[in-house]
Amino acid sequence: MSHHHTYKKLEMVGTSPNSIEEAIQNAITEIANSVNNLDWFEVTETRGHIINNKVAHYQVTLKIGFRIENS
Repeated sequence: MSHHHTYKKLEMVGTSPNSIEEAIQNAITEIANSVNNLDWFEVTETRGHIINNKVAHYQVTLKIGFRIENS
């Protein structure tokens, strides 16, 4: 018997004043509060905010895939 998985994708924007990696983790942590079976993520955009010629904030757009439960 083969197992087939079906996935949904959500788009999220994570932010962080510290790093791109932290922005990604912040988005995943937030979505994990309301969605189960998180499986993968894809970074689709990376942006930032500049203040006084320095990076003030990172913004990372992610597509987060999660497995739909088979009933």
